[in-house]
Amino acid sequence: MKEFPGTTGLVLNEPLLWEKGREGRCAMSLPSRDVEPAAVDEVLLGDVPDLPGLSEVDVVRHYTRLSQWNFGVDSGMYPLGSCTMKYNPKLHEHLASLPGLAHAHPLLPGRLSQGALRLMFELERFLAEITGMDAVSLQPAAGAHGELAGMLMMHAFHTSQGRSRHRIIVPDTAHGTNPASAALCGYEPVKVKSGVQGILDPAQIARVMDEDTVGIMVTNPNTLGLFEEHIKEIADLIHEKGGLVYCDGANMNALMGVGHMGKMGVDVLHLNLHKTFSTPHGGGGPGAGPICVTGHLERFLPVPRVIENNGSYVLSEEFPDSIGRLHAFYGSFGVMIKAYSYILTMGPMLKRASQLAVLNANYVKEMLKDVFHLAYDRPCMHECVFSDKFHRELKITTLDIAKRLIDYGFHPPTIYFPLVVSAALMIEPAETESKENLDLFIEALKNVIQEAKQDPDLVKQAPHRTKVRRLDETAAARKPCLTG
Repeated sequence: MKEFPGTTGLVLNEPLLWEKGREGRCAMSLPSRDVEPAAVDEVLLGDVPDLPGLSEVDVVRHYTRLSQWNFGVDSGMYPLGSCTMKYNPKLHEHLASLPGLAHAHPLLPGRLSQGALRLMFELERFLAEITGMDAVSLQPAAGAHGELAGMLMMHAFHTSQGRSRHRIIVPDTAHGTNPASAALCGYEPVKVKSGVQGILDPAQIARVMDEDTVGIMVTNPNTLGLFEEHIKEIADLIHEKGGLVYCDGANMNALMGVGHMGKMGVDVLHLNLHKTFSTPHGGGGPGAGPICVTGHLERFLPVPRVIENNGSYVLSEEFPDSIGRLHAFYGSFGVMIKAYSYILTMGPMLKRASQLAVLNANYVKEMLKDVFHLAYDRPCMHECVFSDKFHRELKITTLDIAKRLIDYGFHPPTIYFPLVVSAALMIEPAETESKENLDLFIEALKNVIQEAKQDPDLVKQAPHRTKVRRLDETAAARKPCLTG
């Protein structure tokens, strides 16, 4: 690279607020009291809260310094495969903070919540149109919550048909939470291996599908970043035996305006609004995992449901076949506002967003496949997956490469997932990265491999330019310190 993009810029240590506090300091000026203090029973007050005395500048500098320790989408490229960490427009953050929306109390009656209810009603219709499904509930609070809702609805459907089934097919390229969601509903996951091309073989599905099997949980595009080309044939096989097709829609960013899930034979689909529809997730805020269904499953959707009646909107629980409530309130409303704003802002350009996401992933794949072993050398969708085959002889690991990439100013890609690829390096650039940024990222990865050939220890001991050096990840997982 012509210039090392990282920096050794000033990053200050920062004590806890309680260590910074000094008695008598205050970050605000209260008006003079114009009434006599009332007599208060000290027993009722209880212990005085342990709050530090801080000035305004103490507080501002504290959180500013902490923000400089972290890396986020606003800092640079965040190519986490399977996560769709794309840029979140600040306009949508502003809209979600409007007082009429942000201050709406969840217990307000429907007549005082018409704007919020209309937003949810319209968002459901938008998502149904985008996915090609018939009905939507926004209630699930995250992707795995949507999976659970889907499993509960499939269970309710089979029960309504007088059937008691115990197994469900889960391919090895499905998302990791899929088997857990199925097991929570009492189903035994039946693992099926993907074929030599990285996608499902209908013949394998036919061998395991029987009258004791609920259906299949398929991720499409799958976790290898590949489109399941035989999805319609597989769906037909499942339906012939009375089963249902659940699709994990976490990778919908590759299919907006391109794929019609209903025509593929999908019965149940969850979405991640905090991925595809550009709202913060992970440490950036709550998620949302709407569940989309075809018509024959609509009656099982969770309650309450948003109903429109002569231009008025209500939350109705008058659905006797519903699986019931998934949590106390309707859903993560702030996330819904941002997703609704994103859809209205993009309009028909949603299709273009998916096309660019696929283009960016294929560009990265083609530019790096001579440097990193490509697990499946074929056109990918929104992400590409490399293995460690080429760099084993260099005596470095996928983890070493990821850590060294931090020194170049990039967040590492997802590593060691999916499990079907040896020591995987999983890259999802999303559509929000320019070609210039992609080229810098590609060049950085090539440099890391070149460094490994010349000085393996430089890579094995990375990162070198961060506030803290390499952590003991085993100890962090087994003995986490959550307060320091």
